[in-house]
Amino acid sequence: MSEKEVVVSADGHILEPTDLFVTRLPRHLRDRAVWEDDFEIEPLVDGGARIFRRLHTSGFEGWTISRYRQTSGRMPEGDPDRILEDLDLDGVDAGVMHPNLSLFGLYSDDHELSMAHARVYNDYIIERFTPYFSRLAPTAPVPITDVDDAVAEIERVAAAGFRGILLPAIPPQPYHSADFEPVWAAAQHNGVHVFFHCATGGVKVKDPDSSTLRTVMQMADQVNRPMDGKLASQRMMTQCVYNTINPQQIIIDLLSGGVPERYPDLHFSLIEFNAHWLASLVGAMEKAWMTGIGQDADWWLGYWDDSRAPDDQPKMARMFRMNERWPYPLRPSEYVRRQFHVSFSDDPVAVACRHITGVSTIVWGSDYPHAEGTFRGSQELIATQFADVPSAERAAILGGTMGRLLGFEAPVASSRT
Repeated sequence: MSEKEVVVSADGHILEPTDLFVTRLPRHLRDRAVWEDDFEIEPLVDGGARIFRRLHTSGFEGWTISRYRQTSGRMPEGDPDRILEDLDLDGVDAGVMHPNLSLFGLYSDDHELSMAHARVYNDYIIERFTPYFSRLAPTAPVPITDVDDAVAEIERVAAAGFRGILLPAIPPQPYHSADFEPVWAAAQHNGVHVFFHCATGGVKVKDPDSSTLRTVMQMADQVNRPMDGKLASQRMMTQCVYNTINPQQIIIDLLSGGVPERYPDLHFSLIEFNAHWLASLVGAMEKAWMTGIGQDADWWLGYWDDSRAPDDQPKMARMFRMNERWPYPLRPSEYVRRQFHVSFSDDPVAVACRHITGVSTIVWGSDYPHAEGTFRGSQELIATQFADVPSAERAAILGGTMGRLLGFEAPVASSRT
């Protein structure tokens, strides 16, 4: 590894204390707080997990996971020193850190409840993690169900030293909406960049049947079913198609609303969506706004109304005319290359497509400490997946891009060699 290569993980998680919200929320909201409890069982399989953690929150009541298997079997709740020990172990210089299970309680249709959780979490980060901001860059969750409150929270966390805000992947209204203009203006003015993490937003506290807890239940059902053609199809449709719709929608809505054009200094990072789909999206967006070679620009299609004059046919249209009506000075791909970053953990296709998407559009993250990430194996992954990548491009993807964005430009002092 070059001495100048800085490894910055764009995707890590701070495990909140399990009672953080039940002890700090306003008293009238504590009975609806996000909280967690641990319980121990006999292993479900030989040598399997014994300690499980259950989540309690609107729309996700009963979400249960086995304990993350840290090197010593412990959990790093609320302990930045232990997080740094783990980063050192994994060969990571600095980390962008997002909330953990509180993600499922921060963005609901109950604005008072969501904003109260966000303020408690952000206060906790300020109190506990501020001395570690040289190596850890926590993102500040900001619910956007009330724009004025969102702007006030952006100003507050920026003044406290946050470098990024975390907005929901499923917003209360599309991101092309002009209603969010004050949010983008506040973010750029206060020097914080925008992050979106997968599986956030869309929780309806009074309609649990509509929550994404159903998705978890369906996943368990699929794993426990015998494999057949239907199950194989469901698995691939979920992984290959449905999981890629949300991040593509975010990018398309922001571009369509002209947000990157109006706020050229604002960057948007999409976290834990992988990035193999990005090359296809960039190509398709370009195709949507050009008339190709051999295509007839004067091709008409529609409904001919014999009751109207030939020069008064509002249902007829010159179809390729839409291709020339992209409303902004840069092409979609140019905005993506300039201001968007999509994180991946283990995605050789994203790395192979870097010259289509732009090297700066893909950034690596370990998803620490989650079981689906690369923690404890990041160096092995990097050695394998970047074996044939030129050093300058490798350095940009592994940390140069995110490091420059968040101020980790120089090698970070750590105990690792």
